[in-house]
Amino acid sequence: MDFFFDPVQLEHLLRIVLAAVCGGAVGFERERRFKSAGIRTHLIVALSAALMTVLSKYGFTDVVGNGVTADASRMAAGVVSAIGFLGAGVIFFRKDAVSGVTTAAGLWATVGVGIALGAGRYFVGCTVTVLIVVIQVLLHHRTPLVRPQKVGSVVLRLTDPQLEAAVSTRLAGMAERIESIHFRRTGTDTVEITCDVIFPVDFSSEDLVRALKDIPELYSVEMRWP
Repeated sequence: MDFFFDPVQLEHLLRIVLAAVCGGAVGFERERRFKSAGIRTHLIVALSAALMTVLSKYGFTDVVGNGVTADASRMAAGVVSAIGFLGAGVIFFRKDAVSGVTTAAGLWATVGVGIALGAGRYFVGCTVTVLIVVIQVLLHHRTPLVRPQKVGSVVLRLTDPQLEAAVSTRLAGMAERIESIHFRRTGTDTVEITCDVIFPVDFSSEDLVRALKDIPELYSVEMRWP
């Protein structure tokens, strides 16, 4: 049973766990902004990158020698290439606009954090994690570099379910972007539409009500900001 408590393997496990924590920190910020890749995705990506790095460096020591060599960076290099497929899956093209690029870049950076921690570079991995989160948070606020936006949820309640598409289209015309939309029947003739929406920072609930007030079937409008 001693091989389960080998101090070397416990240190490797610590690296993997720390990578998972750092990946979760990056994912937490993405989750709060209703992005498609959140805590779980970033956590698993960082954990997996650290695991592959540990295995790449230490997993084949028992077969090295007698003419057998191992490239300690090969598996880690493969992880960097493979993350491109996952990153491409979070990039979307809607209404002549591309979204998800920042999340894809964050996933790629999270792989780097996982590799750094898997290689035992604790200070580098943790510091880069802090930098990623700080950059993502700061650049969502009003700065000379970016146009400020407001992220939240809009809940619309209708007495005519047949107007779902029309109301959703009207909302999409006012928003910068709709991240997700969900329909729920609350009665025989009523429906609730919940949208995760990005609005211009100066957009208010009064603006939304004014834009939709000509729809008599719409009896409730609610805006929720995190």
